[in-house]
Amino acid sequence: MNVPRTTYGLLFVVLILTSFAPKADNPGALVGKWLSSKKRNQVQIYEHNGKYHGRLIWMAEPIDPVTRKPKQDSKNPDEKLRSRQLLNLTMMTNFVYKGNNVWSDGEVYNPEDGKTYSCQLTLKDPNTLDVHGYILGMPFLGKSKLWTRVK
Repeated sequence: MNVPRTTYGLLFVVLILTSFAPKADNPGALVGKWLSSKKRNQVQIYEHNGKYHGRLIWMAEPIDPVTRKPKQDSKNPDEKLRSRQLLNLTMMTNFVYKGNNVWSDGEVYNPEDGKTYSCQLTLKDPNTLDVHGYILGMPFLGKSKLWTRVK
């Protein structure tokens, strides 16, 4: 069978154009287990009542070497919370899907310094999450970390 060259050219153009087509919106694409940038913690991100949250589910070093007990939230500014265990701690709260693989309006708690930051999450690809924490409502006053999906 002899296929005209214009047919191949048209097929090539269609393939190129469909590769740039916007991906279907999927608010749940964020749900799953994520390994932190330092590869020392895993966070389970889940949906609850239309918002996305994350809790610490694994730590490379869950035991405090001094006390030999599970690590606690010792840097929390609220003294009453300093004795709570870090493992299973909800550290990401209230993210809302904004479209285009972006979740924002949430906060992330950093137990290493006891501070809570505004945060935006961007799914770079199905297995890479950009976690951008910032202060004073100004994203340019922050930094990003790349997390990797745990399979």
